[in-house]
Amino acid sequence: MKKLGWFVGIFVVLLILFNLFTFRVDETKQAILIQYGDIKKVATEAGLHFKIPFIQSVQMMEGRLLSYDIESREIITADQRRLSVNNYAIWRIEDPKKFRQSMNGRMDIAQTRIDDIVYSNLRNVLASYEFSSIASGERINMLAQITETSAQKLDEYGINLIDVKIKRADLPEANEEAVYGRMISERQRQASLLRAEGAEEAQEIESNADRQSSVIVAEAENKAETIRGEGEARALEIYSDAYSQDEEFYEFWRKLDSYRASLSEGKTTILLSPDTQYLKLLSEGDLKSLSLRDQQPVESTQTESETRDTEETDTG
Repeated sequence: MKKLGWFVGIFVVLLILFNLFTFRVDETKQAILIQYGDIKKVATEAGLHFKIPFIQSVQMMEGRLLSYDIESREIITADQRRLSVNNYAIWRIEDPKKFRQSMNGRMDIAQTRIDDIVYSNLRNVLASYEFSSIASGERINMLAQITETSAQKLDEYGINLIDVKIKRADLPEANEEAVYGRMISERQRQASLLRAEGAEEAQEIESNADRQSSVIVAEAENKAETIRGEGEARALEIYSDAYSQDEEFYEFWRKLDSYRASLSEGKTTILLSPDTQYLKLLSEGDLKSLSLRDQQPVESTQTESETRDTEETDTG
């Protein structure tokens, strides 16, 4: 029992001495070894490290990526619009020695310095752009410029600024309705312009179609007239060749067509002088040889002088 007590006592003493002479660095941490206020060693690798007890002290720092939400503040854009911007920064302690010397290793001081530098650059960059550009895809280039400028300044404090992002970019409530009204008016103006351009293009297309249609119709009518004229000329030529073989028969045939057209409606009365050439075929001797296609009765009207001449002839 006495030996066990000695064994436990020795083990406890060794454990105390081990803790006095060593310190352990976790994977998520970094450590600096301080002796009389001076930094003697920076331990960035995880594992077991040694120190001198009572003379040297160890200060642990974060080795992971850290995120800091910067409070929302107002920024005036190039077109004099107030914009409430809420952004955040992603950073890490890159050089624990510089961080200890400049920030005394305190996270609250580091976040305050990040807030001041990032907001200053954010205000300067966004103030040179209009609201429409900030709300568009150009914002990516703006944030890259802000990150680069801020990272150069924070590097002096052992801080590596990895990225700056905007969480929200809102207009103050007093200006929202006015801005929305201007946006609606601008969209309506663009829509009216597009409609006008479309109507103008449609009118031009319609005019071209009408012009082409008129040209096609005119060319078709001209061609039709040409063909019709050629046909009529050819017909006249055929008629001329046919009727020139017997002119008396042609004249006789034309008169028959004329009688048929004039007397085909039934009883027809025609008043003509007795010596007219048109009645040559309607003399008493020629009526026996006249035969109309529709067999319509023919009424011949003679004047008083013709009746008188006939009676005198019979008496003689």
